[in-house]
Amino acid sequence: MNKRSRFILILIVLAICALFLKPSVTWYFGTEPETQKIALSSLETIKNVSEKKAADAVDALVAKAKADPAAVLEENEAFVVKAAKKAYKAAKKDVPSPMTAGDVLTAFSSRNELENIYEENFRNTYLKAKDNYTSSVKLGLDLSGGMNIIVKADLDVALDKQRENGDVPDAANFKKVAMTQAVDTLTSSIDKFGLTSPVIRQQGEDQIYIEIPGQADGESVNSIVQGKGSLNFRLVDEQATNAVNMYYAVNGARAFNDDGSLADPSVVPADCEVFGNYYKDSYGIDTRYSLDADPRTKGYGQPYIAVKKAIALDGNHVKAATISRNQTTGETEVNFSLDSEGAQIFAEFTGAHVNERLAIVNDGKIKSAANIRQAITGGNVSLTGGFSIEEAQNIQKVLQTTYLEVPLRVESQQIVGASLGQQAIHQGIMALCVGLGLVLVFMIAYYLGAGFYAVVAQFLNMYIMFSVLSAFNLTLTLSSIAGMILTVGMSVDANVIIFERIKEELALGKSRAAAISSGFDNAFWAIMDSNITTFIAALFLSQLGTGSIQGFAVSLAIGVCSSVFTALVISRLMFDFNTEFVGRNKISIGWGVKQ
Repeated sequence: MNKRSRFILILIVLAICALFLKPSVTWYFGTEPETQKIALSSLETIKNVSEKKAADAVDALVAKAKADPAAVLEENEAFVVKAAKKAYKAAKKDVPSPMTAGDVLTAFSSRNELENIYEENFRNTYLKAKDNYTSSVKLGLDLSGGMNIIVKADLDVALDKQRENGDVPDAANFKKVAMTQAVDTLTSSIDKFGLTSPVIRQQGEDQIYIEIPGQADGESVNSIVQGKGSLNFRLVDEQATNAVNMYYAVNGARAFNDDGSLADPSVVPADCEVFGNYYKDSYGIDTRYSLDADPRTKGYGQPYIAVKKAIALDGNHVKAATISRNQTTGETEVNFSLDSEGAQIFAEFTGAHVNERLAIVNDGKIKSAANIRQAITGGNVSLTGGFSIEEAQNIQKVLQTTYLEVPLRVESQQIVGASLGQQAIHQGIMALCVGLGLVLVFMIAYYLGAGFYAVVAQFLNMYIMFSVLSAFNLTLTLSSIAGMILTVGMSVDANVIIFERIKEELALGKSRAAAISSGFDNAFWAIMDSNITTFIAALFLSQLGTGSIQGFAVSLAIGVCSSVFTALVISRLMFDFNTEFVGRNKISIGWGVKQ
């Protein structure tokens, strides 16, 4: 590889690393502690905080406009000014300049419209911070404190249950889909519970690893893991639905008791019960439809739906659920199949209730209410209703929760105190800094100018390592720091081999350029052999080991690759730069080296 290609390669690698490292730098150094705290909370909490802050911000703006209508907004409210200008243009009015507090209030037809703009800004801020955290290097429980849970999924039991309902052509694919659904269900349940930004991922074939930073109640988490949801189909009572929504429109929150029951039970017939009608909002959480929302928005609809108490079809009869697009109408459809008993029940029921609505009730929430267009026979059902892809996927997941019911049990649970984590962070960072510092001081003291190249290579080595950790959303643990400390020594060892080879070439009377070229060439395979064997060992440890062993192995494997790159590519470019562009004829590479 020529020098220009090597230089371009280094620039590309460093630029890619900067992109990988950006979320971590933004999260740990560019995000305010208050924003971090809110971003790490559940989506429900983020929504509540955003709504409250939006209401407070509008109150402050109204107060400012009353005190001085000509007051100019702050720089951090530029988004409101931008929205106001857009509103003026849409209304074909002259845009005021400068935009004052009074002008902003005039631009919008209602307070709700202005609150939505503020809420969107707060929501985007917190969700973006949450995304940065998700894409950043995370501190393990031994550094941050919290709870570690390993959950075992009994896939064989789930497979046997599915085979009772029908043939399973691909058992391996069924287990894969079942595990994905189990992880999704746990993620939704734990986040809904309000726990702080949990890490939930599949580990191996049938285990789920859950990591919850901070304080968490072990019993509550266990109840979530082992809890089961319910799903069934019920007939919608349109007259009762209209009555309950009119009652709600008049009475608001007073229409229901604290336990969710109607304050006036006579509003609906005795054979009906009322459930909230939900959709996935911009926060990604279940939100009840609203009578007050703009009819053009997703949130407009019936907040409550009254359904018959009698269950038309239990969700246990569902065998599979898929998404497709109707070739004739182009509509997105949710298709699901039923077992033989469910097919017969459904055919009889739909035949008797054509042109009525059938609701999917999941854990006390209405997730869909579609019209029955005709009797549905054969056990293959298609739900249509102008669904977007996202809405169809949500309904598919709701259906999957019943037939992909995977028994879960907690295999291990560990709690680490936050104070111990802070002490571990301090000790680990101190060990890394002291070790790195002593090595670098020795390199400069012993190898002089060439030692400085090794120092630069070491800092770039650490930079690349942290970038890779961030790119793959890996967790930084105490054992990972140990792997990094070992990598520092190994990386310096590669530089020592190169420098000693160069010194041998200089002793033979070669010029600077020839000694550098021969030194790197002769050192290449010695460095590669030692690092390849270390990488193979680290690879096996990362695959076969668990916990701290795996963390050590992963950081060691990353360090091996980055140290080879910095020693053979970056160090070589620094030597060549001083030779060809600076024009140096001698090398500062140690005491008593004659040239």
